[in-house]
Amino acid sequence: MLIGIAIGFAVGILPGLGGPTTLALMLPFIFKMTPVEAFAFLLGMAAVTNTTGDITSILFGIPGEPTTASTIVDGHPMAKKGEAGRALGAAIMSSLFGAVFGALVLALAIPIVRPLVLTFGSPEFFMLALLGITFVASLSGEALVKGLVAGCLGLWFATIGLDPVTGIQRYTFGQLFLWDGIGLVPVTIGFFAIPEVIDLAIQGSSIAQVEVGRLGGVWQGVRDTFTHWWLVLRCSAIGTFIAIIPGMGAATTQWLAYAHAVQSSPDRERFGRGAVEGVLGPGAANNSTLGGSLVTTVAFGVPASVTMAILMGAFLIQGLVPGPSMLTPAPKGHLTLTLSMVWTIVVSNVITVAICFLFLKQLVKITQIRGALLIPFILTLVAVGAFAEKNVFEDVLIVLLFGALGWVMARLGWPRPPLLLGLVLGPLAENKLFLSTDNYGLAWTLRPGVLVLLAIIVAGFLVPIITERRRKRREGAAVAVAPEATRLEGPRGMHLDGATAFSAVIVALFAWALWQSRTFGPRAGLFPWAVGAPGLLLGLVQLTRDLSGRRETRQTDEPGPEVPAEVARRRSIEVCVWIAAFWVGIWLLGFSLATLVMTLLYLKISARERWPISVLLSVFGFAFVYGLFERALGVPFPPGQLLVWLGLAAS
Repeated sequence: MLIGIAIGFAVGILPGLGGPTTLALMLPFIFKMTPVEAFAFLLGMAAVTNTTGDITSILFGIPGEPTTASTIVDGHPMAKKGEAGRALGAAIMSSLFGAVFGALVLALAIPIVRPLVLTFGSPEFFMLALLGITFVASLSGEALVKGLVAGCLGLWFATIGLDPVTGIQRYTFGQLFLWDGIGLVPVTIGFFAIPEVIDLAIQGSSIAQVEVGRLGGVWQGVRDTFTHWWLVLRCSAIGTFIAIIPGMGAATTQWLAYAHAVQSSPDRERFGRGAVEGVLGPGAANNSTLGGSLVTTVAFGVPASVTMAILMGAFLIQGLVPGPSMLTPAPKGHLTLTLSMVWTIVVSNVITVAICFLFLKQLVKITQIRGALLIPFILTLVAVGAFAEKNVFEDVLIVLLFGALGWVMARLGWPRPPLLLGLVLGPLAENKLFLSTDNYGLAWTLRPGVLVLLAIIVAGFLVPIITERRRKRREGAAVAVAPEATRLEGPRGMHLDGATAFSAVIVALFAWALWQSRTFGPRAGLFPWAVGAPGLLLGLVQLTRDLSGRRETRQTDEPGPEVPAEVARRRSIEVCVWIAAFWVGIWLLGFSLATLVMTLLYLKISARERWPISVLLSVFGFAFVYGLFERALGVPFPPGQLLVWLGLAAS
């Protein structure tokens, strides 16, 4: 278990490696182990990746794991305000709370959960997917239409690739690497990391724009966990019980927990700018998910997530069959092994939390390092993380594309979480929609479970809107002087600017997607039409609002000096050129050599650092990529094209 914890600790902190990938790589090592040893090793690894992934998400704005992306939304702004210690303390302690809760549910709920799982058919699964997206979209406050359009856009991105049943190509542009669709890891990394790199370069400061001083905030974060214990308990329950349903893993539960944290708060304007509740909710849900996923895997032999599917391989290697035998005492069953899994989850998280608290002071100091020194290493981690999922260089280009999209959305006030959740839930939603219509026709819309979930979706829309309007009526004239959120009414008539142009691009994209889908046939075209039609209509509504000048803006209260517009524009262009140069360097020289050369060039030309520190950091970056990823982990990085042309690639 300790060896597994050590591996999981490193995997969670390093972006792109991924818990499931590492779990698969570790399967050959369990052939000679006893069942208890094997699952202690594997679960010890799986149980800690979400906790340590939160560290990278909070400090750098890069998800250490795709399942920790939601922690960035409020955790990274807290780090910028000098509250990295508080955010990390809250994330780590809530993770421990969630893990223990999930383990207890695993121990207690297995005998009674079977009827719950069996009552859900494909229509209910489809409505659950819509529930998740609409709940996150509703967090956009007055910009509700933007949230819904972003959710539809994420669902449409999920349709790119081969149709899973007919094999028809959809929106692949003849590119082979798009046949498998767009990977979640490069999209997540690009969506959040690239905008943060650009902002870091514009500010010209460290990640933390306020002096941290001593690390008292860690214990404040721990206290926050107990202060908001009822929220942490509810989000732990969301993570556990949603994860019991196959297909609803931590990538989904994190956003549902975040949505619940926002909707249950009386002051929703704080979220997205450093609200500790936005860290506590996802932190608890992420780690409680493992216990819920294990319920259906152990009790019914139905893997509830990718991690559990890989863990099923461990059952087969050990000669075990998930099902009733795992709940039966010896000598006829393996109840002892099931209970050992419960204890492994609890103990491994306790150990991980203890280790994290020991080294938090050193970790938080990273946020005080000058941004110019961090940017080349963040870009290196972004590139390595993007490539590591599928081992194709084109994913690095996906990072650039979605990095640009994420930056534009952030600048124009478009919410990013609904798009990401749509991409996560898209395959599940498409599969369940097809099965529902194929098995029930339109009658599935009248099933009791569907109607209940529909009522919850409608309530999720109406309650925040009604609450917001009541709050505004109570505040009355005070709203005019509140700095948090103001409605800006534009001039009458046509209002043409960047926001209007972006809305027009979204409308054109949906129109083009619908036109292309006319050739797909009923099966392959069902979901693109179901997503594209409402996306086009909502996009037209938003375009109309932008043209008329009716739009909502949300002013930020992030600390740090104001950067003059001309300086910000110049720095933006400069860092974008360097980001592109890093990618060109990787293509020409390969990952390891490009890390050495491009880091040195950036530190000397852009950052104007001294030769000793530039050379030292460049060599360290090269040793890190080559030693860890190429030699130790065996990541098959492609050779640089320049080396191929010169005939040096083989050496």
